[in-house]
Amino acid sequence: MRVLVTGGAGFIGSNLCRRLVAGAAPSTVVVLDDCSTGSLANLVGVPVEVVEGSILDPDVVGPLARDADVVVHLAAIGSVPRSVEAPVATHAANATGTLAVLEAARAGGVGQVIVASSSSVYGANPELPKHEGLAQLPMSPYAASKLATEGYALAYQHAYGLPVLALRFFNVFGPHQAVGHAYAAVVPAFVDAALADRPIPVHGDGTQSRDFTFVGTVTAVIEAAIARAVVHPEPVNLAYGTRTDLLTLIGLLEEVLGRPLARTHGPRRAGNVDHSRADDARLRHLFPEIDPVPLRAALAETVAWYASRPGA
Repeated sequence: MRVLVTGGAGFIGSNLCRRLVAGAAPSTVVVLDDCSTGSLANLVGVPVEVVEGSILDPDVVGPLARDADVVVHLAAIGSVPRSVEAPVATHAANATGTLAVLEAARAGGVGQVIVASSSSVYGANPELPKHEGLAQLPMSPYAASKLATEGYALAYQHAYGLPVLALRFFNVFGPHQAVGHAYAAVVPAFVDAALADRPIPVHGDGTQSRDFTFVGTVTAVIEAAIARAVVHPEPVNLAYGTRTDLLTLIGLLEEVLGRPLARTHGPRRAGNVDHSRADDARLRHLFPEIDPVPLRAALAETVAWYASRPGA
């Protein structure tokens, strides 16, 4: 099995590469990444073939897709606040980039394409839990670009028979997630501050809630999807129906670290939703063999990884 992972030098991509090359039926993994947000340092010691290039370059992505059995499309410009500042760049990478990958996969006769969408597509829809049949009301350019990602993928499945699985990620966290920049996700931002004895930076009052999902759970689902060639005509939530507010998350970090953590509160980020929780019925039906890593155990593993880094 030859798997092309776009964005494979990024957070989720590098974790997926590790899992695929170490699996019961190891895959040959090729990574395509322009390293604009990912880093080749994430792949040190991982036996993959790396191609530095853009998904927007047909001369690069076309030949790679022709040689692949499966494409896992993770390349994207992430972050809601970043998209608010740079909507055109976000669209180009996430929407146009997805179209380029799908066209290469169609031309190359790829047997399965898995694409990463996002819970942000639900946006302003207040209903909880978020089931896949809900109306999508994006609140940011990032959310709109991810709606385009899954829309194009499912359209290619219907129009061209390209086998597709569109997964809506919910607040994925874990080792190799970037910190130290203005757009850092909440878990690495909290962990980084805690390990450096800085106050935890909370945007808003901390009552916002999320369905946090450990990256090991996400990669286990993708590995199973590849192994069993799972496809679906509609999007699939990739989260397990939990709902944790930010103050509770800080409390769990205090338990893991064994000490109280100071915090500061600032304004809420534009484009972010207040609450998110997945309906996981479709996910559990498709992947009954996957048990998610519990949040506290996942936080402990994440903290241990960050603490092990040089200079932590």
